[in-house]
Amino acid sequence: MNNKVKLIDCTLRDGGYYNVWDFNTQLIKEYLQAMSAISVDYVELGFRSFDSNGFKGGCAYTTDNFISQFDIPDNLKIGVMVNASELVKHPDGVLDALSHLFKPASKSPVTLVRIACHFHEFATVLPGCQWLKEQGYVVGINLMQIADRTAKEITDVAHLANQCPPDVLYFADSMGSMNPEHTAEIIHILQTVWQGELGIHTHDNMGQALANSLRAVQENVSWVDGTVTGMGRGAGNVKIEYLAIELAPMRQNCPCNITPLMTVIGKYFSVMQKQYAWGTNTYYYLAGKYGIHPTYIQEMLGDARYTEEDILAVIDHLKSAGGKKFNLNTLESARHFYVGEPIGTWSPVSLIKEREVLILGSGPGVARHQQALEEYIQSKHPVVIALNTQRHIQAKLIDVRAACHPVRLLADCVEHLTLPHPLVTPASMLPDSVCEALDSKKLLDFGLSVQPEIFRFETYYCILPTSMVIAYALAMAISGQASKILLAGFDGYESDDPRNDEMDKLLSKFTQLPGIPSIQAITPTRYKITSVSIYAL
Repeated sequence: MNNKVKLIDCTLRDGGYYNVWDFNTQLIKEYLQAMSAISVDYVELGFRSFDSNGFKGGCAYTTDNFISQFDIPDNLKIGVMVNASELVKHPDGVLDALSHLFKPASKSPVTLVRIACHFHEFATVLPGCQWLKEQGYVVGINLMQIADRTAKEITDVAHLANQCPPDVLYFADSMGSMNPEHTAEIIHILQTVWQGELGIHTHDNMGQALANSLRAVQENVSWVDGTVTGMGRGAGNVKIEYLAIELAPMRQNCPCNITPLMTVIGKYFSVMQKQYAWGTNTYYYLAGKYGIHPTYIQEMLGDARYTEEDILAVIDHLKSAGGKKFNLNTLESARHFYVGEPIGTWSPVSLIKEREVLILGSGPGVARHQQALEEYIQSKHPVVIALNTQRHIQAKLIDVRAACHPVRLLADCVEHLTLPHPLVTPASMLPDSVCEALDSKKLLDFGLSVQPEIFRFETYYCILPTSMVIAYALAMAISGQASKILLAGFDGYESDDPRNDEMDKLLSKFTQLPGIPSIQAITPTRYKITSVSIYAL
């Protein structure tokens, strides 16, 4: 058992993924006092970064000037984290990048610098450790996604680390997939080669973060970290309040007064947790079990358009396709995916020109009024567009399907392959992983670009303010010169559901555009749109 364990709290760094590192100044002041009271050794106040894309709060950069506004308790040391990816891609190289970010430690309030590093970046950033040590900093390297590495890969990295040793070699259970036995196994592999101190950063996808941290301490890991209430990306981390309580008996000269921390939790973090909903759940558990990146789950949980079935379908797909291969930076949200100039090769006019279009949504109204809808289709012969994998209407009565959300496409790709209809989708703009999954499917490539407040309907593409599939289908009908557009299965949600407002705003904007054909709902709907009965048509 290790009796000299060092405790780090990284709440404001890891928790910043939820609020763009924009923490209230008063919260930070009270948080620092609470960390002092439980005898945390280091507080990692945030990242130090070059990234200036979009607004981020002070803890995204954690400059010396930012830190200087706070009274740091005497028993606390301050740390920051740097992403190795920023150092590696810096045009002047790793050492020059660090020299831009850090002055000598004697002139800075920062004591600890940790570099978050993938295995393939390790050799490149290792000289940066020596440079930081020469500047007077305590230096750690955090190895990410270690759970799936072979023993040889782990020992190779440890040998490299010995050549230019950081003060502590950290490893992270990035997918939250490890258990105490696996944790011990990785520690033993590292200990056969690595001669310095070890640290661990655990994620709580499967509810094992505390157990893994405590097992690591039993195996003589001397650095552990956590966050207040587990606040952190995805399922979050081990709770610092639990770590402090559990480690108190072996840190006998370190007082552990939990009261100020509980006050801070009640005053600030409980409120934020209700807002951002970090913490483990069944989805994160499944992601951990199957090695799927937790940010993938976080993005879907943060998008109200994903139902429970959607999320489970995505997990089921990635379980076999490989969640770690999924490009989260590119595909983190379809709201931001279709940027730049749209590309397309198929014209909706070839199918629709001057015909009535019936768009089938996924609401229960389609199943409830199936007979009337099918009779209408058989008698009036509209062009029938089914959204995603809607199945309540006979397949022979559907002309095409429309889908444009890359994540939803991945979730539904197996089902799409079983459906006989051509799929209208922005095929030229989809990531390779989606196209490969739909390789044997007939795709009609109608392009899409998402740009705020813009509606354009061109021959081979559209530009819209959203990637919602209903918007895409409406654009297809308008581009195709439909004479009229009917909607079925757009029931809406309960009155206080924010998704109703989003849809109402979208439909309102469509109906106010010049030259747009009539748009009517023909099954029950809560949306604010002209409605007629399928039985009156």
